[in-house]
Amino acid sequence: MLTLFSLLTALPAVLAFHLLEPELVLPAFSALLFVEAAFAVIAARLIHATDSADDITLWDFAGGFTLIGCAAAVFGEPDQAALFLSEQGSPRPASSP
Repeated sequence: MLTLFSLLTALPAVLAFHLLEPELVLPAFSALLFVEAAFAVIAARLIHATDSADDITLWDFAGGFTLIGCAAAVFGEPDQAALFLSEQGSPRPASSP
């Protein structure tokens, strides 16, 4: 399960680094982690796994995704988030390397 959630986080993060402008990566990554946390909460509610202090549960993943998403949101600036949300509807201009 840890491998699955690691891939669900790492693959979109790598794609965001390559497809988005550098100032848009943190807001997009933050939004992605909040969505993943919501999916982890839904899965935890549906599975009803037994609680054990020794094992990592889906609730732990949801908390971790939320914590990292909050950190990404804090490190990103508010104008970057506004830029990310405003550019979703418009085509991305070609950028030169």
